[in-house]
Amino acid sequence: MHYSTSPFSSALAQVLDQDAELLSELRDALVENAETLVDLLARSRCDANWLMAAQRLKGLAASFGAEELMRSAQAAINAVPSDPGVLRRVQRSVAMLRD
Repeated sequence: MHYSTSPFSSALAQVLDQDAELLSELRDALVENAETLVDLLARSRCDANWLMAAQRLKGLAASFGAEELMRSAQAAINAVPSDPGVLRRVQRSVAMLRD
């Protein structure tokens, strides 16, 4: 699936460039929600829960244009549920957003 930049996204980016506080709040919201979904992913005990958490994480990442997190979430979607290597990759992607 391809995600493109919409006129809304472009306008939002222009506004955010001028409002560092709002940008910080949005980044915090992204990281907080991503961490919650990664926790769900890590605690998944069935294929359906793993897939649901990975898909939600990819959607969240797409809504913020977080491309590395989108790729990591897609890797989780394609992986065997509970794959520790993929989980670490997703966790690193979220950590990169936090820093």
